[in-house]
Order: sequence, then C-alpha cells, then structure tokens
Amino acid sequence: MNDLQAPSIEWLALLPSLIVFGVAVIGVLIEAFAPRAARYGTQVVLTTLGFAGAFAAVVALAAGGHATTEAQIAGMGSLAVDGPALFLQGVILLVGLLSVFLFAERRLEPARHGARVDSFAAQPAAVPGGEAEQEAVKAGHTTTEIFPLLLFAVGGMLIFPAANDLLVLFIALEVLSLPLYLLCALARRKRLLSQEAAVKYFLLGAFASAFLLFGIALLYGYAGTVTYAGIADVISGAPAAIDPGLASTMGNDALLLIGGALVVMGLLFKVGAVPFHMWTPDVYQGAPTPVTGFMAAATKVAAFGALLRLLYVALDGTRWDWEPVLWGVAIASMVAGAVIAITQTDVKRLLAYSSIAHAGFILAGVVAVSEDGVSSVLFYLAAYSFVTLGAFAVVTLVRDAGGEATHLSKWAGLGRRSPLLAGVFALFLLAFAGIPLTSGFAGKFAVFRAAADAGAMGLVITGVAASAVAAFFYVRVIVLMFFSEPKADGPSVVIPSPLTMSVVGLAAAVTLVLGIAPQYFLDLAGQAGVFVLR
Repeated sequence: MNDLQAPSIEWLALLPSLIVFGVAVIGVLIEAFAPRAARYGTQVVLTTLGFAGAFAAVVALAAGGHATTEAQIAGMGSLAVDGPALFLQGVILLVGLLSVFLFAERRLEPARHGARVDSFAAQPAAVPGGEAEQEAVKAGHTTTEIFPLLLFAVGGMLIFPAANDLLVLFIALEVLSLPLYLLCALARRKRLLSQEAAVKYFLLGAFASAFLLFGIALLYGYAGTVTYAGIADVISGAPAAIDPGLASTMGNDALLLIGGALVVMGLLFKVGAVPFHMWTPDVYQGAPTPVTGFMAAATKVAAFGALLRLLYVALDGTRWDWEPVLWGVAIASMVAGAVIAITQTDVKRLLAYSSIAHAGFILAGVVAVSEDGVSSVLFYLAAYSFVTLGAFAVVTLVRDAGGEATHLSKWAGLGRRSPLLAGVFALFLLAFAGIPLTSGFAGKFAVFRAAADAGAMGLVITGVAASAVAAFFYVRVIVLMFFSEPKADGPSVVIPSPLTMSVVGLAAAVTLVLGIAPQYFLDLAGQAGVFVLR
C-alpha cells in the first residue's frame, strides 16, 4: 500500500491571499472576544494593514519575476501566479484598501445619542425600526463585522482571477459572493430597500452559481478533469490520460458546448452583462453606498479576470464557438446600458446602467483574443475601478434630511453649492464618457484598438455609437449641477473626515494620471498580459 503524499504548496507564491484570509480570521476573533468599544479602531487598523501587507506581497512577487519569467501554476495545479493574476490582485487590493476608508467613515450621518455612527445598521438582525434596533442605536452599537466580511470578499476576489481549476473557481465565487449578500443588507437608512436588494442579489446569484456548477459537471464529463490545462488538452485532441469511467463521454462536443456556455453564463452574471444584468440597478440602489462602490469596482475586476483565464486558457480551442456569442453579449450590453441609462432619475441607478455599458466595452477587448486584448482589458479594469469608487464616494456626501440625496432633481445647482465636489464628480462622469485626458479615454481607446486589430470593427463602431449616447446622460448631469438654479430646500454637501476625502482625492488623481500619461501603465499591463498555461 502506497503512503499518502503530503501536497506540495508554494506558500510564498500564494502569500497575498493567505495574508488577507489570515487577517479576516483574526477579525472574526476580535468580534468574538474584544470589548465592543475597542472593535472599531482595531478592525480599521487591522484591515488597513492587512490590505497593505497583501499589496506589498503582490509587488514583491511581481518584482521577483512571477509576472513574467517565473510565472507558475501553484497549489497542486489549482492556482495560477502570473502577470494577469498579480495585476488584477493588485488592483483589487488597492480598491479594498480605499473601501476600508469609506466603510469606516463616521461623520456623514448625524450623531445618535452623542455617538458618531457610520452607514451601516446598528443591529442588522433586528426588525427595521423595531424596538431592538432602537435600543441598539441608543446604546451606540456599530456593526464592525463589516470589516471581516470585506476581507473575506476580497480574499475570494483574489483567488477568482487566479483560479486554474473549475472547482477552485466555484469556491472562490462563493467566498466572494456570500459576504457581499450580507453587506448589501446592512444599510442604516432605507433598511427595507437594502434588505430587498440583498435578497434579489442572493436569489439571482444562487441561480448563477447553480448554472456554473452544472456547467462544471458537464465539462468534467467531457474532459475527465477540472483543470484548465486538462480541458484544453482534450479540446486539442491530446488528452494526457483517459479515465475509464468517463471514456464513453470524453470528447462529446455537446457536453463541451453546453458546459462551457453555462460556466460562462455564471461569470457574465458577476460581470453584469446583458442579459444577466437585471440584478445590477436594484442592488446598486439598495445597498449601502460604500458597499455599492466597492462591489461595482472590485467584483467586475475579479469576474473579468476569471472570464479571461477561462476563455483564453481552458476554452481557447473553442474560440470560434464562444466568440460570436460574446459579440452579441457585448453589443447588447453597450446598447442597453447606454440607452436605458438615459431614462434614469436616480444617480445610483444611472451609475448601475453605466456599469452595464462598460461591461460591454470591456468585452470588446475580450473578444479581440490577443495579447493586446488582454492588456487593454487589464488597463481598462484598473482605470474603471478607481473612477467608479470615486464616483460612489462623492454620492455619499450629497445629503438631505432623509440621508443620501440620490434623486437627480436634488443635484440641481450642486456646482454652486459646492464647486469643488461637483467638479470632481464631473471629472468622473467625463471619464465614464471617455473624454480625452481622462483614464476612460485611454481605456476605451486601448480596447477598441485591440478589437479593431482583431477584425471586430462592428464592435468598435457599436462601442463608439454607444459611447456617444452615454455621453449625453453624463453631460446632462454636469449641466444639471452647474447650469441649474439650486433649490432652497436642496441637499447639502457634508464635510467628511480625511478618510472619504482621501478616497475622492486619490481616485481623481488616478483618473487624471491614467488619462494624461497612460503609457507607463499601458506598458505595465502589456507586460502582465500573458497567461501561464501549465
């Protein structure tokens, strides 16, 4: 009888994820054992240091050549440590780090019973407006569990684009999704709307996970393995080994096509592309705005990373099958997102439909199926994530007696009440529109050029037309802020702590730097644009 062999794990190569999960576990222990009064400060410092340490580990791995010559498949063949994985992990960690500041902000809500409060419910398990919630507010309770939840969500997002195995892909999807379902339900104000958003997100997310898991089962029946390299080998007609129990189904193209379609469907749901986008506006509107900003930025980065690796590594041999489908999804997302956004009267819903249109723009780079396509998608995701986080950070600052004033009519004349804040928001809107000298223009130019070089001129033409339509509603908001008379009972701009100010300032700086001098970052994305295959 053979002795069991211990698995060989490359711990240093997996250090960023290990740091985040380790800090998350410590955060849970703090919630269990630390005095309530000490939890907030401890969790904020611990989470910030955890993300900073994990980002330093990503930089160290990239500097050590793991993004290029030393790229490898780690964790018994389940996780890739290569350029795309490290680039996207770095972006996710920076977004997570800035999101900590938004989560920790305690100057936006009016003080309750002499205590400053944040955007999250004092007692999430209590009935909204009930006696238990009122007692929690009087006692000055705060929901510091949000920080371990944020860490677990980011930990799942770090593994998602690095997954080189379908089962690891599914596990990462659940690890990142479950904390998001909870975070969406924790709004201090409009609790019922927040809980409704969480339920919708959970139910639709469960369906998407079921589709993905069923697709994994079919792909396993086709290839006899769940590793990306193994699936690619069977598609190419050179399987390394044949499992006798699966010999009758291996190589069945029906299983390949249906299974691949279901897995891609599950990933397109997380991306928010048409026709899997219906959760996006409701969840963006109902979730606490700091959560919305984090989710809109980081989830899209992680999901597109996972989609790229699946299509370019595992399903590259079926390119002629999935490419026309993604053409249709990209065009539908660009058109539907741009057109429906025109009718929106709520800022958060407008940004939600804007994100759907941007999913279509990014898919144009995916369809290019080239190294330029990968690098353009990486750059676009980095640029888009900071613009999105900054835009939602601004939304948290415009308030009236009912909390955040998200109806567009209340933003009339904001440029006269607070010229600086309105100017920064206008910068973010121009970046979304793809106006030159912003990161949005550099990102769109990169993906459209990659698509054009690959012969997808139809996508480029549609993308340019959709961008023109989208520019209308972005400019409409700018006109509303600067060229309308402010209402006497209009909202005010809350003066935040340095936490939110730093998020808005850094996001604006990144937007300008990536727009004015994008070449270094385009080169960085180009160097990171090669997947390790085995």
